[in-house]
Amino acid sequence: MQFRQQALAKLQSPEELDLPVRLARPQGWLVLSVTVVAMAAASVWAVTGSVTSTVSAPAVLTHGEGSYVLQSPVAGQVTAILAEEGERLPANSPVLKVRTEEGETVVRTLAAGRLTALAATIGQIIATGANVAVVEKVADADDPLYATVYVPAENAGSIPANAAVDLTVQTVPTQEYGVLRGHVEFVDRAPQSPQEIAAFLGDSQLGEQFTKDGRPVAVLVRLDRSSRTESGYTWSSADGPPFPLTSMTTATGSIRLADQRPVDWLLP
Repeated sequence: MQFRQQALAKLQSPEELDLPVRLARPQGWLVLSVTVVAMAAASVWAVTGSVTSTVSAPAVLTHGEGSYVLQSPVAGQVTAILAEEGERLPANSPVLKVRTEEGETVVRTLAAGRLTALAATIGQIIATGANVAVVEKVADADDPLYATVYVPAENAGSIPANAAVDLTVQTVPTQEYGVLRGHVEFVDRAPQSPQEIAAFLGDSQLGEQFTKDGRPVAVLVRLDRSSRTESGYTWSSADGPPFPLTSMTTATGSIRLADQRPVDWLLP
């Protein structure tokens, strides 16, 4: 009964048609304005902006020409070691002696370089073709270091020329000294097998490690030089580490891929 009386009172009251109609409150206009501006900015960015992405992959610091595995041309017993690991040797330098039934044979380097690993020991019996040493090809002591980054094959086509690269070096504390700077020098378009990687680095374990998720593509990175750091290279920190870098040091490379326009992946 109460609701019926209210309805009758409503019918008897004037409609107040002379009062202005409020379409929206000021707060509503503010929200609408902000929404329009945000949509306009997003539309402009979608057409003119770009999205930057990176790919991270394992890397190794080398002198660019790689290494080779020195093998014994004869079978016999190792009687003398004539070189030391880390020693820089010219081509045709003696590395060790092997005694055979015909006499002693000297195993020599094939090309100039640094002896990075010595697998033979005095008294060891070795077969013909046995791996006795690994030599990194270095013609000059001042030859600069490079980084070889082994990226997944599907990302190789997105790497632009001279792309920026940040390298997290395994032997350098990143929080204290930052990352090593570099730029892409060359992208090898053919995926590499474990044997090819092992032949270049002189390390079969690295060949297996870098191919466990598939055959990668080698990307040669030129390290940025600097005369103000102890290492001779540019770091994200001002001074970098207070010691020089050595070849065959492992790292992780982060390569900046080609920028993509958002409209390319926002639209179907």
